[in-house]
Amino acid sequence: MADTDFLRPTLFIDSTDESIQAFAKASTAAARGEKARAMALYGAVRDGVTYDPYLNYSDENVFRASAVLAAGRGFCVGKSALLAACARASGIPARIGFADVRNHLTSKRLRELTGGDTFYWHSYTELMIDGAWVKCTPAFDRVLCERAGIAPLEFDGATDSLFHPFDPAGRRHMEYLNDRGAYEDVPVSAIFADFKRLYPRLMEAARTDGNFRAEVNS
Repeated sequence: MADTDFLRPTLFIDSTDESIQAFAKASTAAARGEKARAMALYGAVRDGVTYDPYLNYSDENVFRASAVLAAGRGFCVGKSALLAACARASGIPARIGFADVRNHLTSKRLRELTGGDTFYWHSYTELMIDGAWVKCTPAFDRVLCERAGIAPLEFDGATDSLFHPFDPAGRRHMEYLNDRGAYEDVPVSAIFADFKRLYPRLMEAARTDGNFRAEVNS
């Protein structure tokens, strides 16, 4: 697949949506150059959209970039799709990557709903900058990171920005278990099927009543 294919809109990375176009333009207004635009978009998505895992995962809108932007909250897949859409809207080729991870910094309630600390289909964004694909993870916003006692992930536009294996206190934070590769669009059908099989309690109802920021590390 040519890199130019990663500039076109898709069903869930809907980069031609008017709200996406406007958000991307406003976020990069002061940026000069491709790398600066990518860094500005990363910061805007990371901190401008609240990380929230308590969503109705049977609703496809939790995976669609424009809907995540409108809601002002989303989980890793939705926020990664949003960053990819904003990048494409700004002329930067983008795709969405996935991995299975073990996350040691979560909440008691979320562990109960998922049955443990392994999270399948964790997502990040890959951007083509200066001719090379670079990975970045806009999921956890700065406010949530401060509550959890971890440093928010920064992105310099040149090196991969993935979750640190340890937090500043030396506690294990995130382990990557399985690389699922990168996609032009969000593979919603595959994610939905696995979530339904692996997370039946999380999927059994629209769980939108939690406050993950208040619960984190509990």
